[in-house]
Amino acid sequence: MQHPDELTARAAATPAATVDIGDIGYQKHLRKRHMQMIAIGGSIGTGLFLGASGRMALAGPALAIVYIVCGIFTFMVVRALGELVMHRPSSGAFVSYAREFLGERGAYSVGWLYFLNWSTTLVADITAVALYAHFWSFFVPIPQWTLALIALAVVVGFNVVSVRLFGELEFWFALIKVGTILVFMVVAIVLIASGTPIDGNTPGISTITDNGGFFPRGLAPMLTIALGVVFAFGGTEMIGVAAGESDNPRAIIPKAVNSIMWRIILFYAGSVVLFTLLLPWTAYSPSESPFVTVMSSIGIPHAADVMNLVVLTAAMSSLNAGLYATGRTLRSMAVAGTAPRFAARMNRHGVPYGGILLTSSVGIAGVLLNLLMPQKAFEIVLNLAGLGIVGTWASIMICHWAFVRKAQRGEYRRPDFQLPFAPVLNILTLGFLAAVVGLMFFDAEIGRITLAVFILVVAAMVAGWFQVRGRLDPDVLAPIDDYGATTNETLGS
Repeated sequence: MQHPDELTARAAATPAATVDIGDIGYQKHLRKRHMQMIAIGGSIGTGLFLGASGRMALAGPALAIVYIVCGIFTFMVVRALGELVMHRPSSGAFVSYAREFLGERGAYSVGWLYFLNWSTTLVADITAVALYAHFWSFFVPIPQWTLALIALAVVVGFNVVSVRLFGELEFWFALIKVGTILVFMVVAIVLIASGTPIDGNTPGISTITDNGGFFPRGLAPMLTIALGVVFAFGGTEMIGVAAGESDNPRAIIPKAVNSIMWRIILFYAGSVVLFTLLLPWTAYSPSESPFVTVMSSIGIPHAADVMNLVVLTAAMSSLNAGLYATGRTLRSMAVAGTAPRFAARMNRHGVPYGGILLTSSVGIAGVLLNLLMPQKAFEIVLNLAGLGIVGTWASIMICHWAFVRKAQRGEYRRPDFQLPFAPVLNILTLGFLAAVVGLMFFDAEIGRITLAVFILVVAAMVAGWFQVRGRLDPDVLAPIDDYGATTNETLGS
């Protein structure tokens, strides 16, 4: 596990005073184009392609405002993460930063919260794939759980081969998603401008005003769906994980982070506005992608089939990204002793297959959920995944706050790429995240149940901490002296 030469090389490339030995063994095979598409693809996934329908059913056109507000805070989180990456790129990302600024207890909490996020998202993604596949009559006879299992097996197989294959898959997945949304937007704008009837409805502003206006159900639904929208933006933070395997993260990260804001406004808010201008918001079903609904209504031959294939690709992309991120997170924890030792295992291509396989085991539970409750599987895991991402984002803002305080005391030097107005924006973002969780209490049907389950998860995490704290490795963060050599002799053992 210990490789002093590699530690020295990593230390020479970073101004940080420490290097995380959990980063040892990874290969720098993610290029600029991979990183750019990972950043784009991370912010466009199942939450838009499938989740938008269910949220429109609750809030109508006002969903666009929720996307913009949540998107602003998402950008603050990713901007803070970008500064931490410029300080010290790490494949352990949030776990490694929590280890440096909050201690191993903080790293343990952050790591398992992130695992909760992506493992439950994994269930949502394989459920989405199965739902999309049932759009075609050929797959209808195949049980939903079988399709979910096939999707899981395929993506696990791709993920354990090499990081270069992961990068190529995400590049093309993201390219397909972005290209499709842009084509949809062009078609939608042409239909609206020409006033071409769609399913007996003339698109335009009257489609909104004649169906309850912009706030057909008032302001309350805008608040209750906030957690689901945060879940939709989950994945934007994965750029911090991928930075550890990038060949030049400090040159790539600033541009990738700064482009997130306009992507959210264009793709999410823009799509919702177009949806509700084309068809009444009541025309969209939680069980079908809004993109498919529109294309089916237009009447273009096979347009719905093509769009359904694209949204299925988006779900596979999210599934692929989730396995990638949790594999790295679990390895960082396993090296420190706070996750099963199996999670630390890597193959000869630098892929932490142990963590990937452990995460996929949760996917098996998702397959069972699809077997027992196929109609509710997506909704059940949605809020729980949202809580996991809220916890992860909160940890990023807290770690960044601690970093800024240390920089103010002269212990660190902040990079040129910074979150402005820190720690004011840190406090505002943490307040927003706390409010999102608090609002769940007012959702008696799903929110309170999710909070109750989350309390059980926290209790399990606390119990787990008392089990692992006795076997912690105190040398995971290795200090580097002025000569670029490790001052901890145990690293050479």
